[in-house]
Amino acid sequence: MIIFICLSLFESRKKRYKLVKNAKILHIKINFICNMSQPCKIYQEVINKKLTVEIFTNVSVHPQEKNDRAANWIFVVDTLNFCFWSLDKKHWKVTWRGETYTGYYALCAAINRAIEEGIDMTNPKIYVNLTLDKLNHILRGDEESELYLMNERYQCLLESGKVLIEKFEGSFVNCIHKCEQSAQKLLDIIVSNFSHFKDEAVYNNITVAIYKRAQILIGDLWSCFEGKGLGAFTDIDTITMFADYRVPQVLCYFGVLQYPDSLLLKLLDDVVLENGSKEEVEIRATSVVAVARINDYVQELLKTNNKTNKCNCILIDQYLWTYRRNRAKYLDCIPYHKTRTIYY
Repeated sequence: MIIFICLSLFESRKKRYKLVKNAKILHIKINFICNMSQPCKIYQEVINKKLTVEIFTNVSVHPQEKNDRAANWIFVVDTLNFCFWSLDKKHWKVTWRGETYTGYYALCAAINRAIEEGIDMTNPKIYVNLTLDKLNHILRGDEESELYLMNERYQCLLESGKVLIEKFEGSFVNCIHKCEQSAQKLLDIIVSNFSHFKDEAVYNNITVAIYKRAQILIGDLWSCFEGKGLGAFTDIDTITMFADYRVPQVLCYFGVLQYPDSLLLKLLDDVVLENGSKEEVEIRATSVVAVARINDYVQELLKTNNKTNKCNCILIDQYLWTYRRNRAKYLDCIPYHKTRTIYY
């Protein structure tokens, strides 16, 4: 039986929670979900307006304008947004405008740097004609820091450019227009037309669809445009958290996810999990359900206290991802799973 299908369009909330019980390796600790949602954590961040859709534009490497160019920028960044970890702990770093960034923020900085250097990375007619060497130059790191899976990133970028030119008149904005303000319709357009966004695995002979990068693309649009214009989606709350390797680490740190000793030992020994393996699929799928349950609990608190503040799985994911980034040295005691893949 399937462990979990993240597409809430096809699965009811009750059924989704029931499916995750089939996980054989990981467990969700309900009492820790309640503790994590209580004041001074996520709920408090929401009602104090520290966790809102507006926080996207507070990041210096993100687009500050809300226009077609910003939407196409987000599409290119999320086309390349995967696999920033390194076994040798030498983080890929990019310095832009006097600030040094790592990981996802370094990617954003590198794309911004390329645009300033005259390479319009928001135009598929430009990046579809790049060579691998040119992309290596665009994504060059400081000193000897290295970004992995460069050939895979190159192929993803070429596919994105070709599909946009051939099917969508050279702009991701046309994909957005076709979705009629439905996040689920846009999700279908993305995974149906761009194969590198089709994040699926087989678990006990059943296909599991997680779609991390496709969903984060939609979440970034919603956040950048603050739920208006090109970021207006009537069903945005159907988007799940973005199942990567860092958010599960935070959930484990808070005790929401419980890893067995056998898995913890593997992660501590830096054993690389195969994409689609049972352990990897369960880590990601249980993380999706755990964040959905955290969101349910926050919604109950908001309703009980007559609060109208906005909260959903996208915002909770942002909170958890940023929490890890701001407290990296404290979370080093919790190992994160490592998988070489284009999907996250």
